[in-house]
Amino acid sequence: MPTVEELYRNYGILADATEQVGQHFPELADSAINAQLDLCEDEDVSIRRQAIKELPQFATGENLPRVADILTQLLQTDDSAEFNLVNNALLSIFKMDAKGTLGGLFSQILQGEDIVRERAIKFLSTKLKTLPDEVLTKEVEELILTESKKVLEDVTGEEFVLFMKILSGLKSLQTVSGRQQLVELVAEQADLEQTFNPSDPDCVDRLLQCTRQAVPLFSKNVHSTRFVTYFCEQVLPNLGTLTTPVEGLDIQLEVLKLLAEMSSFCGDMEKLETNLRKLFDKLLEYMPLPPEEAENGENAGNEEPKLQFSYVECLLYSFHQLGRKLPDFLTAKLNAEKLKDFKIRLQYFARGLQVYIRQLRLALQGKTGEALKTEENKIKVVALKITNNINVLIKDLFHIPPSYKSTVTLSWKPVQKVEIGQKRASEDTTSGSPPKKSSAGPKRDARQIYNPPSGKYSSNLGNFNYEQRGAFRGSRGGRGWGTRGNRSRGRLY
Repeated sequence: MPTVEELYRNYGILADATEQVGQHFPELADSAINAQLDLCEDEDVSIRRQAIKELPQFATGENLPRVADILTQLLQTDDSAEFNLVNNALLSIFKMDAKGTLGGLFSQILQGEDIVRERAIKFLSTKLKTLPDEVLTKEVEELILTESKKVLEDVTGEEFVLFMKILSGLKSLQTVSGRQQLVELVAEQADLEQTFNPSDPDCVDRLLQCTRQAVPLFSKNVHSTRFVTYFCEQVLPNLGTLTTPVEGLDIQLEVLKLLAEMSSFCGDMEKLETNLRKLFDKLLEYMPLPPEEAENGENAGNEEPKLQFSYVECLLYSFHQLGRKLPDFLTAKLNAEKLKDFKIRLQYFARGLQVYIRQLRLALQGKTGEALKTEENKIKVVALKITNNINVLIKDLFHIPPSYKSTVTLSWKPVQKVEIGQKRASEDTTSGSPPKKSSAGPKRDARQIYNPPSGKYSSNLGNFNYEQRGAFRGSRGGRGWGTRGNRSRGRLY
């Protein structure tokens, strides 16, 4: 029985001979590569590993794309040592010829088996960012974009997220025009030209996933207008009938959060007044009128309206952002009776708001460090951010005429630092512009729902209903993203 050392030594002789045949007898190059591939399929794991390690030596000239294709297929191995060798081999030939290597990778992504496709995409999403600029040239990045567009014609939700990670990390797409290209890609995936179907959970899920990918791309130069328009026209009117395949997700709040984040970067909108009215009408649904009082001064009804602060924060913020573009909406576009009704709702909401703010501040008073990290206090801190934000926005709307000058940071966003000497709009306000997100994506679980007690003057601060929601859940097998047919291949290579 030969030892491992003898196998390596004998293999080395064979590998050298095979390589020499390929170099000195070009007409036998295919046979030489095929002989190497046989070793890559050997039953002995030591021989397989060494064969994979030496495979990049055959990646010359016209053979390189083929070697890249073979290495991509080998990513399906379950042996961790082999898998690492394949990754290293792919990286080594990437540095020899990036375009040729990409040809092999994308060939398998488009035509290979599912496991190979999945691992090839993950290879690109994790390894591209480690390559130096001299490898990832402008031409190479253009090829990645071109090939990615082909793949995006038929992807699962998880694959789409990975490709957005790949593309948003390319240097050539860091420009305004590059970001705009990415927004257009996302808009195409979201099917913004199609009528929205709120009863189809796949349709809803697709829109939300796409919008989450678009939000970090928006800026003062890359506008969110198409998405905001679609949400106002198609989604808001159907908010109450939305369905989702994600168990435990408050789909209505998720939609309102996304709309609020996008509203900061909305450009000129064709039907601004119409869409602002739809947003205003939806806001009214969550801002109740005060309960009627009986002759003895007590409430005539059994219960006071429940104030849904989390929903109101999102809707009021979105209305405030879009209202800046049509500042006379409340005074010139609404009749006097409608405006009076709105101010009554604002006053009632503001009264309850002040009570909860005082209760929350009292509950958090003197608490610092570890004390603020308890689950209960974390919820109260979020609740205080929500109520403070609403308070600032309501004050703006009570001005005569209504003002849209104050800026607040949405409660689930990190507070931006204010430079020394910069004037703050209020105690709890900072820039309303969303900060740039990391490549890992937004942490959606940082947002918690705050449902205050229904009693207007209740001091029951323990009655907080909330749920944590993870970020994009991508393992739903292509739900709503098209189905890729099973591809069959002959021999592995």
